[in-house]
Amino acid sequence: MNETPHSLSSARTLWELVVRRADLTPDRPVFLQDDRALTFGELRDRSERVAAGLYGMGVRPGTVVAWQLPTRIETALLSFALARLGAVQTPVIPFYRDREVGFALRESKAEFFAVPGTWRGFDHTELARRLGARGIFEAYDDAQLPDGEPSLLPAAPVDGTSVRWIYWTSGTTSDPKGVLHTDRSLIAGGSCLAHALRLTADDVGSMAFPYAHIAGPDYTVMLLLYGFPAVMFEQFALPDALEGYRKHGVTVAGGSTAFYSMFLAEQRKQPGTPVIPSLRLLAGGGAPKPPEVYHSVVREMGVQLTHGYGMTEVPMITMGDPEDTTENLATTEGRPPEGMEIRIAEGGEVRLRGEAVCQGYLDPAQTAEAFDADGFLRTGDLGVVTDSGHLILTGRLKDVIIRKGENISAKEIEDLLAAHPDVGDVAVVGLPDAERGERVCAVVEQPPGAGELTLSVVTDHLRAEGLSVHKLPEQLEIVDALPRNETLRKVLKYRLRERYSDPRTDPRTDPGTIPGR
Repeated sequence: MNETPHSLSSARTLWELVVRRADLTPDRPVFLQDDRALTFGELRDRSERVAAGLYGMGVRPGTVVAWQLPTRIETALLSFALARLGAVQTPVIPFYRDREVGFALRESKAEFFAVPGTWRGFDHTELARRLGARGIFEAYDDAQLPDGEPSLLPAAPVDGTSVRWIYWTSGTTSDPKGVLHTDRSLIAGGSCLAHALRLTADDVGSMAFPYAHIAGPDYTVMLLLYGFPAVMFEQFALPDALEGYRKHGVTVAGGSTAFYSMFLAEQRKQPGTPVIPSLRLLAGGGAPKPPEVYHSVVREMGVQLTHGYGMTEVPMITMGDPEDTTENLATTEGRPPEGMEIRIAEGGEVRLRGEAVCQGYLDPAQTAEAFDADGFLRTGDLGVVTDSGHLILTGRLKDVIIRKGENISAKEIEDLLAAHPDVGDVAVVGLPDAERGERVCAVVEQPPGAGELTLSVVTDHLRAEGLSVHKLPEQLEIVDALPRNETLRKVLKYRLRERYSDPRTDPRTDPGTIPGR
C-alpha cells in the first residue's frame, strides 16, 4: 500500500501510527533538541525498550501511570512506551504544584508517577513523596529511562477507542477536570491540524509548549503523518530561544496568540530583517486572536499566520488554511475537518460532536452535564458559522458582560483595543456594580515605549472604531503583565476579576467616564 498522510490517519492506535511511519522513513528525524536528534526508527525501537523496562516494573495494559516531565526527547519516549503497552497515562504540566498534582494523583488513582527529579530549581521527587505518590521514578534523561528486552513484551494494543489518556483542564477557582481521551480521538485531532496547514516532509516544526499539554500528542501526530521533525524547547523564552529556531531552520512556529506577540516584539527590534530567516508560517490556537495581530504578523514578519480553535476536551476543532482569504484568516478560526460537527445552539453556544471529542470526564456527573441530549459537547464558547463554513468565536458564556440588562461581548472590545498602538495586550472583564449589575473594565498591558493611556484615550479610540456607547469601558487598569497560565499563556481573567472587584471609588467619579450610561 502506498502510504500517504491521509491513509496514515486511519491508524487505529498511536503505536500503530509510530510503526507505520518508522517503516516508511526510519532514518528521518522526528525530534531535534539542542545537539541531539531522534529518528522515527529510533522512536519506535527505543520506545519498545522503555516499554519492556516499564513492563518489568509491573506496568501492564490498563495500569494508570502519571508523569510530570518537561518537553524533552525522553518524555516522548516514555509516553510512546506507555502507548505501546496500552497503559493509561495521565500527563501533568511540569509547573503544577501540590494542589493540582495531588488532585491528579488522587482522582486518577495512578499506580506509578514519573518525575524529572530537581528541575528548574524545584524538587519534583520530594513533591511526589510529600503527596504520598506510588511507584515514583525519575525519568529526566536517557540513562534514567526504564530499559528491557522488547521480545518479552505482550502484543501491542489494537483497540484505539479505549480510554488510555487522562488530561487535566487548567482549573481556575475550582479543581481541574480529568478529561478522558482515546488514541483515536488524539489521532483525529492531530489529523485536523496536520491536513489544514498544508505542510510537507521538508518542513521543520517546533514545540515551545509543555509536552504534557494536550497540544503534545496533537502536534506529534502531525509529525508522524507527514514525516518531518520538530525542535523541542525545554524552556522557552525570547530572545534566547531564537538560536534554536535559526540553527535547525524552523519553518513553522507558534503556539498561541501570546507566542505570536512575542515573536512580533522580537521582529520589531530589527525591522526589515527576518527574526527567523527560514520561517514561513506561524500557527496555533488556544486563545482568541485579534485581527490586528494577524495583520501585524503578515505585514511585519512577512510570514503567513493561521489560527485554530481547540480545547483539552477536543484538541483540534477548526484550523485556518494558509491558502484561505485574508478576511477569513484574520477574523475566523478556520473550518472544521470532515467528521467534526458544529452546532450553534440557542443563545449562540458552540457545541461539538465527532471522533476528536473526548469521552467525557473522570467524574460521571460532569460528563452528564457536559453533553446535550444529542451527544454534542457543550463548549461554553459563543460563536457563529459563516455561509462558507468558517467559525467565528464571539466570546464565552461566562465572558459576556451584562450591563443594565444588555449583553456585551468582551472579545469585541478586546479586538478593537488591540489595534491601538499603545496597547500590547488587553483583557476586558465585567466587575460587580450595584447600579449597572456589571461594569466594563479594560486591563491593559502596554508595549515598550508606549505613551500614556487614559480612560478617555481608550473610549475615544473605541468611539472612532464605531463601538456602541453602552459597551464603552468605565474602568481602565494598566498592568506590567497580565496574569497567564504556564501552558499556552492564556490570560487568567478570574484573577483580574478577583483583583479589581474589591470595593473602590465609584468609577462614575472618574472624569473619563461617559456620563449618563
